[in-house]
Amino acid sequence: MKIEQTQVTVRELCEGYVDDGENGVVGYGGRLNIRPPYQREFIYGEHQQEAVINTILRGFPLNTMYWSRKDDGNYEIIDGQQRTMSICRYVKGDFSYQFKYFHNQPQDIQQTILDYELTVYVCEGTDSERLDWFRVINIAGEKLTEQELRNATYAGTWLTDAKRYFSKSGCAASRLSRDYISANPIRQELLERTLRWKSGGNIEHYMAQHQHDANATELWLYFQAMMAWVKATFPHKHKNLWTSVDWGQLYNEFGSKTYDAEALEQRIRALLLDDDVTRKSGIYPYLLDGKESHLSLRAFSEAQVLAAYEQQGGICPRCGKHFELEQMQADHITPWSKGGKTVPDNCQMLCAECNRRKGGK
Repeated sequence: MKIEQTQVTVRELCEGYVDDGENGVVGYGGRLNIRPPYQREFIYGEHQQEAVINTILRGFPLNTMYWSRKDDGNYEIIDGQQRTMSICRYVKGDFSYQFKYFHNQPQDIQQTILDYELTVYVCEGTDSERLDWFRVINIAGEKLTEQELRNATYAGTWLTDAKRYFSKSGCAASRLSRDYISANPIRQELLERTLRWKSGGNIEHYMAQHQHDANATELWLYFQAMMAWVKATFPHKHKNLWTSVDWGQLYNEFGSKTYDAEALEQRIRALLLDDDVTRKSGIYPYLLDGKESHLSLRAFSEAQVLAAYEQQGGICPRCGKHFELEQMQADHITPWSKGGKTVPDNCQMLCAECNRRKGGK
């Protein structure tokens, strides 16, 4: 791989800058692809953008940027997309710095900004070499998420359409699920989660299979159907719990069934008031499959365990054999599922085998 250093002025960088949404972002006279497939969406906030402009105005060096030269002589950014877009957006007039847009600045300040030189390293190599170099460089900054790296590998018509639904701030999927799912669309979290649900966990296989599809309609229809079922089944708001629920997995397992939403809500309210239920978000899968493991039921304390063991004299009440403390397990005499609470009077020590055989009986 060949690497060379060059200087690029802000004027040159911003020439021909166009942000055409899904069609890409270009600059440097149309010769620089600012957002190639392996790059994330623009995520800089107001203060980060202002920090870039402040650095330029004060004449301080901005961090080195990395470009790759493609076979056709054009370029794409390997590292520096966020800084590049901040600069171009300011010069274009998309945001102000200290209450002044670029066009409000005095002529000499405008010239200072446009004449500012950026240090750029340009590399030449194969597609895989460029992507590998990006991975190495990316370690020093804010790492790409696994889904952002997958997007680089499986870029194509399907991904472009999928990002329209799942990867933009205020996108359709985010609006539809805002009360139920906590996932950052910009960082591809919402797309990744939906793909995991739809593919049964094999995201790479699904993306490879659909990479060149004309659209992502199948994934979008799945998401809409899932959210319709969730909202019909659990319509009453418990937003502080909802965002921790694995909704897609529940839909995959139980989406073909219908439930009495009001009856479920009564049970939800009762379980929310049960002090023995320590994982409240587990209430939702528990109501559908009946597995108490979802609830992380409160365990007996060490003091309660020791007191029960001493009272029994180390004897298991079911098999009548003596065991050391570490060979026994605390058990609810009356199971939690039948109203038994985690209190001293409901605690007994069973040997591991008897406790296994008893189960929830």
